[in-house]
Amino acid sequence: MTDRVLRLTRDDFEAGASLDEALPAAIRAIYVAEGMASFSAGGATATLAANSAFFHIGPVSIRAGAEGARLLRYELDPGDAAPAGAGITSERKLEASLALDDPDGYLFRCDKVELPPGGIAYTHTHQGGGIRCLLKGGFNVRVHGETTELGEYDAWFEAGPDPVYAWAPDDAPGHFSRAMILPRRLKGKSSIRYVDPADADKPKLQKYTVFLDEFIDT
Repeated sequence: MTDRVLRLTRDDFEAGASLDEALPAAIRAIYVAEGMASFSAGGATATLAANSAFFHIGPVSIRAGAEGARLLRYELDPGDAAPAGAGITSERKLEASLALDDPDGYLFRCDKVELPPGGIAYTHTHQGGGIRCLLKGGFNVRVHGETTELGEYDAWFEAGPDPVYAWAPDDAPGHFSRAMILPRRLKGKSSIRYVDPADADKPKLQKYTVFLDEFIDT
């Protein structure tokens, strides 16, 4: 069994701000929540707009676009390295330990889930742990009888096997970014399992957008 730590950091870049030094190598997905940013890694550069994501395991340099950028940086065991540069502020949102023991290996998935106002995620589990961060609206998450009410850019962890019931408020959507460490056999497949089989057949209002589904070595 390998114990790893998944971390989420929010990085805010002012217009045109760039890192003084590249981020060190790490298993890393960066979701562009707002603005635009250019990522240089492995001899290539990609410029991404809001609602897209970048994956790389080597060093990464970042420069914000003309309107700045807000990034959600998901990393598996990156250490405590923080981005340095004028016009850049960072906040560690959450970290969580994962026990990885699947002999077939894992993948790193970064996606976005969108629920309309009043939308419900019926009681379910997942086949791997992950960190979520609310992007827009509000969200409520109930685990073991305790409910957490979340606001924009609040983050939470779901271990996977713990049953979760979640919903958006009646007057606001619930849109969130998510990164999960999942078994390799789930590449391109849903990780969700409904606790009550009857819920699997109910209409689902949530929309999923998968940005990255990358095999990783753990």
